[in-house]
Amino acid sequence: MARVAGVDLPREKRGEVAVTYIYGLGRPTGRRILLRANVDPSKRVKAWTDDEVNRIRELIERELKVEGDLRRDVSMNVKRLMDIGSYRGIRHRRGLPVRGQRTHTNARTRKGKKRGVMIKKKVAASPAPAAAPAAAPKKAGA
Repeated sequence: MARVAGVDLPREKRGEVAVTYIYGLGRPTGRRILLRANVDPSKRVKAWTDDEVNRIRELIERELKVEGDLRRDVSMNVKRLMDIGSYRGIRHRRGLPVRGQRTHTNARTRKGKKRGVMIKKKVAASPAPAAAPAAAPKKAGA
């Protein structure tokens, strides 16, 4: 199994699809990386030689920011927006859509499960109690 940038690539997939399993690599970038490493993009990962895997790994490590580094940068950018109190940072903090989408309806992915307003039900009029049993005599001193 080919391991590139800390990710095990699926063996049965074509190379240009398999490299998209790495966070930060899409189809165009993956295809460009494979062509620069002289690996056929339509070749399956299980058919890659160790030399090809090493060329791809070195190229990605040298030229691209992927996986942990990229995730850290993205989270630091969001944290910076929240710290300076920008509009986008406030939207992140409140868990609302950041890019101008409407929230009157929709936006359930960001807002989470719908929480309805508590509605009190009217107490249904219960039927009059049947003939009440005779009350026990009161005890003295009570």
